[in-house]
Amino acid sequence: MQVTPPIVKDLVFIGGGHTHAIVLRKFGMHPIPGVRLTLITNLVDTPYSGMLPCHISGLYDFDESHIDLRPLSRFANCQLMMDRAVAIDVANQQVICAHHPPIAFDVLSIDTGSTPATVQVPGAKAYAIPAKPVPELLTAWESCLDEVRHATPGPISLAVVGGGVGGVELTLNMQMRLWQLLDEVGRSRDDLTIHLFHRGDEIANGRNRSTRQRLHRRFVERGVQLHLPESVCEITAVGPDQRQVRCESGLTVTCDRVFWVTNAAAPGWIQGSGLATDDDGFLLVKDTLQSCSHPHVFAAGDVATMKHHPRPKAGVFAVRQGPPLFNNLQAFLKGEALKPFTPQKQYLNIIDTGDGSAFASRGPFTFESRWMRAWKDRIDRKFMSLFSDFPEMGAESSSPGQRAIADTTAPTMYCAGCGSKVGSDVLQRALARLPIPPSPLEKGGNEGAADHVLVGLTSPDDAAVVRVPPGQLMVHTVDFFNALVNDPFVFGQIVVKHCLNDLYAMGAEPQTVLAIATLPHATPDKQTETLFHLLSGVQKALMATPASLVGGHTTEGEELALGLACNGLVEETAILHKGGMQPGDTLILTQPLGTGTLFAADMQKKAKGRWIETAIAHMIQPSASAMQCFRDHDVTACTDVTGFGLLGHLLEMVEAAAVAVTLDLTDLPLLEGAMATLQQGIVSSLQPQNLQAARALQNAATYAQRPGYPILFDPQTAGGLLATVPSDRAADCVAALRDRGYPAATCIGTVQPFREAEAPITIDAW
Repeated sequence: MQVTPPIVKDLVFIGGGHTHAIVLRKFGMHPIPGVRLTLITNLVDTPYSGMLPCHISGLYDFDESHIDLRPLSRFANCQLMMDRAVAIDVANQQVICAHHPPIAFDVLSIDTGSTPATVQVPGAKAYAIPAKPVPELLTAWESCLDEVRHATPGPISLAVVGGGVGGVELTLNMQMRLWQLLDEVGRSRDDLTIHLFHRGDEIANGRNRSTRQRLHRRFVERGVQLHLPESVCEITAVGPDQRQVRCESGLTVTCDRVFWVTNAAAPGWIQGSGLATDDDGFLLVKDTLQSCSHPHVFAAGDVATMKHHPRPKAGVFAVRQGPPLFNNLQAFLKGEALKPFTPQKQYLNIIDTGDGSAFASRGPFTFESRWMRAWKDRIDRKFMSLFSDFPEMGAESSSPGQRAIADTTAPTMYCAGCGSKVGSDVLQRALARLPIPPSPLEKGGNEGAADHVLVGLTSPDDAAVVRVPPGQLMVHTVDFFNALVNDPFVFGQIVVKHCLNDLYAMGAEPQTVLAIATLPHATPDKQTETLFHLLSGVQKALMATPASLVGGHTTEGEELALGLACNGLVEETAILHKGGMQPGDTLILTQPLGTGTLFAADMQKKAKGRWIETAIAHMIQPSASAMQCFRDHDVTACTDVTGFGLLGHLLEMVEAAAVAVTLDLTDLPLLEGAMATLQQGIVSSLQPQNLQAARALQNAATYAQRPGYPILFDPQTAGGLLATVPSDRAADCVAALRDRGYPAATCIGTVQPFREAEAPITIDAW
């Protein structure tokens, strides 16, 4: 039996820029066994700078102009951690994040791009829209377009501050999109005025003279108001909807919106990292793309400056750095010699004018034609296809010639039984980093309402000891499954939500939790990191509850898995049963459906990253507040919608209560993307078994051909609660649920008396 190479090294990427996207794809085709990849990014969709202006003009839609990092990470077998890096602890080799625990690295690569420069101009921060971060720019742009669509006819005035290439391209493409929109709504293009402010004598500084002159003429021809040379010194609000731009010369212009497209800066957190930087704060790297101060740290793209070959902050250089960065990262990990990279001095620069034409310049030469625009379109689409069209990589072909990084402590075989346990040192080190409240015994025997754990994590013994309050019953549940996301911290939170739902469905309040985890084969240090992140996720989710993590068990295996044995407390008179439904009750669902099909698509690299991130947000949302809301509205029965799907769990309730149900699925809440993946025929492997519940559906034949029919049988992980309340309380209950942060809460049916010789569930509307 072939032994899986243990995880030995951690290669961590900060930022999903163009360079890293290329590197991740190459790692997917040529992985190094024993190296774990992790990508830290706060954007699951990375805007591609080459297509962004034409996305502004409407030529490309969102998906065409953005790199979806989730399927790319799947292809690269890379952990995707959705978070924002806020610091680097170089001494301890950790990335400090806004929301995750510190992420350890052996080798680090940084490609975060640049950030908006600190704006010193009074009023600019409050009243101007910066070009970066791009998502905020796009949100503001969509808002602008919506206002034009719905506004009464009248003048529209925009201002762009900054006449470099970025400002020039943004201005031309904004103008073209607004002209098209005005045509669509039957208004005159003369309604639109755009002002461009630039402190230089000519726009598009950095380009050759011919390009600058041609662009100037194009701006004049298209009626853009050029203000040269003008330095903006203040922006003020003129009423609630207008801004006034004032220049040092005394020129003032009133407009509706101001877009700020001046030079960008390095991320501020780099300054305190101890890494070498240039005079402007950008990471300073050698020809090998290694930090000039720390050889195990690499950087590329706009965030970095090559010490011996400084170049403009342009996407073309970021793309060209992809292959050499990949080669040098692999060489460094394998202990081989690195190769220097010299970027070209001259490069083809193409400026899109938004009207189907483009200016192309290289050296002293400038060309303008529609053919040039079509050529750029082919180049850009070919580049973007790299991140959506992935080759099928078999176990043998995925790593030709790649040998695992050596680990002299790795066993030649992995044992079963107690021999598969994770070492005690790993457990002790991981637990030592967790914030664990002391037990009453450690506090000198003080007892209080929250002191129910007598022996737990801080006083290890053969078993946990928990006090059971008098007059209450104990409710037990257990669940366990393999990781469906490769971020252990998030996975821990999902498992807590999933497991505690069983307690809430019974009306119990969680008290204690025991964890059982399977950790991938790795060195003790790497297993410690994985376990720490996993249990940190569990602890974070438990913070919203009175429950405590009191112990558990760990073992080694091929992949990460986690289960929880949970217990809760409930008064005997407050227990909820599935059979508590009464005729006249209304069924309420708290959470949208679709995790089964979405994560099946995710495994096939066919789910969009934003769909999965939206699903995860629901999957980690605690159910405690929802259960309290149901109690406030006289809940009669409850269950959680998990593996058997909506219809399977509803059937359990119907049979237990000996009633019938009429469903109104008109407003059945679905997760974004679920219908799209179902229409592709993508369903969970459990779906065929769940279809057996269709026997309970009286009019299945009427709806079986509907595109959304499979969602009734879609198995949910960390799904919502399905409960019944008296019909006269239902509307108030749904409103209260939405106020408490469950926006998808919806009435989906009513309970009817049992119908002899008829299937108990009927769809009345959909």
